[in-house]
Amino acid sequence: MRQLGKLALPALVAAALAPVMMPAQAADTVKMSVVAFLSGPAAGPFGVPSRNGAEVVIAAINAGKLPAPYNTVGLAGRLIDAEYIDESGGNTKQVAEYRNMVEKRGVDVALGYISSGTCEALTPVAEELKKLTVYAVCGTPRIFEDARRSYVFRTMSHATSDNVAAAYYVKEHFPKIASYTAINQNYAWGQDSFRDFDATMQLITKARSSAKLQWPKIFQGQYSTEISALLLDKADLIHTSFWDGDLEGFIFQANTRGLFKKKKAIFTVAETSVYRLNKLMPDGLMVGARGPYGAIVRNRGSELNKWLITAYKDRYGQYPSGPAYQYAQAVLAVKIAYDAAAKAAGGFPTQDQVSAAMKGSSFESFSTHVKMSLGDGHQASTENGYGITKWDAKAGELKLEKVKFYPADCINPPEGTTSVDWIKGGMQGAKC
Repeated sequence: MRQLGKLALPALVAAALAPVMMPAQAADTVKMSVVAFLSGPAAGPFGVPSRNGAEVVIAAINAGKLPAPYNTVGLAGRLIDAEYIDESGGNTKQVAEYRNMVEKRGVDVALGYISSGTCEALTPVAEELKKLTVYAVCGTPRIFEDARRSYVFRTMSHATSDNVAAAYYVKEHFPKIASYTAINQNYAWGQDSFRDFDATMQLITKARSSAKLQWPKIFQGQYSTEISALLLDKADLIHTSFWDGDLEGFIFQANTRGLFKKKKAIFTVAETSVYRLNKLMPDGLMVGARGPYGAIVRNRGSELNKWLITAYKDRYGQYPSGPAYQYAQAVLAVKIAYDAAAKAAGGFPTQDQVSAAMKGSSFESFSTHVKMSLGDGHQASTENGYGITKWDAKAGELKLEKVKFYPADCINPPEGTTSVDWIKGGMQGAKC
């Protein structure tokens, strides 16, 4: 904070008359909010790794120590002043917090968010306040399929790619699967995830869906009834998009009941638990990371990926999981946009110039290539991957076998087409 004694009298008068007084901040910083679940059932598997991924990259950006070509200091030369905020508490709280940090605390860039529900609630507010907002995760394709956006971006693929890739992986590795069932949380995320998986399975395989799908409430925690129903179901395969604490609770309870010895299972988000559960994770589960992140890309050899794995492990004592990559990628995208906008402008850029630089951009991230090719240049498109869990007794760690990546143009709908219409129309234009 500047000291009042150093302000000229006209500045004091103007500040006193202003309807909302913005907090002073150093002229050589960019104030960034980083929002993730820092408490509650989603904090351990998602929120804390997300914050850590952002934190390690922000520190490197401020020190100019990212690998080339991103090894310049700051965002267009200005250091990042990061504020870490808890996403817990529900949509009403998050909308109020967002307004507060934009209107009263002077945030330049709002970054983060994990829950699809949060992002759906915040998007119209971000557009109303005209504030650059970069979603690091979320999942719902509706954000950019329902309307054009001017100030909101998402730097990873949406959930349709997760579930289309899941169906391809099942077809390739378990072609004899004749039927499948599912257990998904009963709200938009779970419903949309199964919708896309089911539609793709019907299109590319001969397997058929069970009529006995399980739809527990989010944060339910106990799944005895649902597991009993899954054990009785004659389907060969279980699909689930469980996340947060529900994911690990279900894995423990189902494994105790022997569910995974009787049926194959594909988890679209379970990579988040690979490093957390380690030996406690059952063998033979098909798991995804909502993209090419975390344990899925552990053996990729790019310099950026090697740097992130080393820097993260040195700082936090464990390997970076999917959420760490996703938040790291969002921060990197902001840096690239600021630097490109400054170069084009010949000086420190305005918010509109940064948004213009991010729109439709294409860049090399830590573990994959990112194209902001959907949603009128506001929605990223990337490849997606799956692997199968296997405990490596010699190495003393859980690993993923048979990792397979599916190209972005294979598993994402083309620009101008909604996910539902694209799949129902036979996934026209898919390049697999």
